[in-house]
Amino acid sequence: MTAALHNYQSRMRRALDYIEAHLEGELDLETVSGIAAFSKFHFHRQFTATFEVPLHRYIQLARLRRASHRLAFEQAQSVTEIALEAGYDAPDAFARAFRQRLGQSPSAFRKTPDWAPWLAAFGPLDNARNKLMQIIFDNSDVTIRDTLPTPVAMLEHRGDRARLGDTFERFRAWRKAAGLSPETSPTFMIFRSEREPAVPADYSMDIGVGTARPIATDDDIMKAGTIPGGRCAVLRYPGNTNNLEPAALYLYRDWLPASGEEARDFPLYCRRQLVVIPEISAHEVVTELFLPLK
Repeated sequence: MTAALHNYQSRMRRALDYIEAHLEGELDLETVSGIAAFSKFHFHRQFTATFEVPLHRYIQLARLRRASHRLAFEQAQSVTEIALEAGYDAPDAFARAFRQRLGQSPSAFRKTPDWAPWLAAFGPLDNARNKLMQIIFDNSDVTIRDTLPTPVAMLEHRGDRARLGDTFERFRAWRKAAGLSPETSPTFMIFRSEREPAVPADYSMDIGVGTARPIATDDDIMKAGTIPGGRCAVLRYPGNTNNLEPAALYLYRDWLPASGEEARDFPLYCRRQLVVIPEISAHEVVTELFLPLK
């Protein structure tokens, strides 16, 4: 990374850190751009170009995410108090925004949080952080693990990645109807093709949820499957990201040739699970990339 790029990313990181630390304050364009030492006349375009989300939406999402933490884990606070802290003048406006993003009213989320839409709604916040992370792997990041066969309910995606969002929406809807929470039932993705094949229509991936529950033979969305057990090289990836390509490249290009191991005839796959840490009102998405070995 060049010194100029490192400086640019450091300034953008200061902006994100400031936003997270001052969610109850006035986060106007002039203030945030000043923290990052950028011109306020261009900062909103720079922010959107860097993080693929406008500044005002990033702030709104960050406030809603904090509000969701407090709804789930701080029962002493009323919905009205949480709405005001999130920057809304009235509980009704907060409820509309919350339902629009998470598909539940604040009171319903407080009683029984649905974490699958939560992950999808706040994905842009994780993605913004990931864009500033220069992740460097080494051999100490890889462990070899003996895994057991894992039964899954699987949804196949075949075709252009541009339609992958629609496939995930179908998967999340089925998962919600089946009552399989991301906290208790991990998500699997099996990568059966390159991330960007020469012919976009050749893209192939399976999305699954770990469950031993029988899948109805007439289910037109999901089918029963099994991720085979065996030895795997496992690389833990920080956070929730839509691009595991750097980790996959490290495993194939760097780790595998130097390890003396040979890859087994099963595709690379990843396992994600939401871990809730109520003591600090936080959530962590644990992502592990598995390279099956002989």
